[in-house]
Amino acid sequence: MKHLASLLLLCSTLAAAEPFIEKQDLFIVGDNPAYQLYHIPGIVVTAKGTVLTWCEARKRAAGVSDWDDIRILLRRSTDEGKTWSSPQSIANVEGPKEKNPFALKMKNVDPNDVTYNNPVLISDKDGTVHMLFCLEYERCFYQHSVDDGLTWSKPVEITAAFDAFKKDYDWKVLATGPDHSIQLKSGRLVVPVWLSTGTGGNAHRPSVTATIYSDDQGKTWKAGDIAVPCTEEWINPNETVAVELNDGSVMLNVRSESKAHRRLITISKDGATGWSTPKFDDALLEPICMGGIVRYDHDGQSLILFSNPHNLEKAKGKAEPGKNRDRKNVSVKLSRDEGQTWPVSKSIEPGPSMYSDIAVTKSGTILCFYGRSGDGSVLAHFAGGRLTLARFNLEWLTAAQ
Repeated sequence: MKHLASLLLLCSTLAAAEPFIEKQDLFIVGDNPAYQLYHIPGIVVTAKGTVLTWCEARKRAAGVSDWDDIRILLRRSTDEGKTWSSPQSIANVEGPKEKNPFALKMKNVDPNDVTYNNPVLISDKDGTVHMLFCLEYERCFYQHSVDDGLTWSKPVEITAAFDAFKKDYDWKVLATGPDHSIQLKSGRLVVPVWLSTGTGGNAHRPSVTATIYSDDQGKTWKAGDIAVPCTEEWINPNETVAVELNDGSVMLNVRSESKAHRRLITISKDGATGWSTPKFDDALLEPICMGGIVRYDHDGQSLILFSNPHNLEKAKGKAEPGKNRDRKNVSVKLSRDEGQTWPVSKSIEPGPSMYSDIAVTKSGTILCFYGRSGDGSVLAHFAGGRLTLARFNLEWLTAAQ
């Protein structure tokens, strides 16, 4: 019987180790006539195993873009991403709303549009799902769900938490994340943020990166230190993702417009203060686009996964240092040494593909949620017409190409 049990276990392990990848479009332009662009995809797996995906749904396909009339839509899956609920709008602030004055300096901005932006969700080990989002890149709100995203508490404004940054950086534009963020082993909630004075000819530039944090389950929030300032070397650090390292410290992985075209890395012991001198990671290309990061803890393995467009080519025009490169070839990388090296890299979408976030289910299935272009259109610079979920296992990721 002992040998039979061992044989059955071996067969089960071999069956589970068969590499697989499958894709499913979750948001497609044309499905809802109210929205012409889906952008900023995010994904998280709750403590109970529910998969939540979300995005910004924008009224126009081009033009004002970030300052458009935008809603935050959420879909839920209770079977590890195989089937999904219908999209639901999950952010609503009651009362009068005013456009950020810096938005009104830009062309084609409608002062009557309402911009909900940069949603960040965090899975709490107690089952709560925390959510932060911004309004007009000027105000920040917190809400939470205790039923895996079915319903949400009334939003509470936490913009005052950002006031502490002003002693070091007189911001006029703020944004959280985007993508999911993290709860530390200590229970602390950590959310990367970026701030801009709006004085650089674009309301989002120049910019710096920092974090805000909560030690009381989201009831109150505080500002940390500036993690990556804007310098001649580290140009306009902005959209940032975080992962807790095995020693309890927090590593930020930062997008920037730096001439090195590599992701910036900085580490803090507590996720808020004492950030290390930022360094470029030569293995992580930076076409100037959002990326995603998550820890993979399964079957005795503790890995870090990272996703972004692995590309520095430019099909049209001259490739200039610090300028956008084509958003294509979203790939997933794997590190076995806490982000020191990335020996595994595999393409999920060789064609036009952009922003991404990444998560891991209870069974160890990896989920990468990203924007792509089904037709290779110019719109590919943004969401490309659809947001797609790729489901695959570690065996697929590590198999020889």
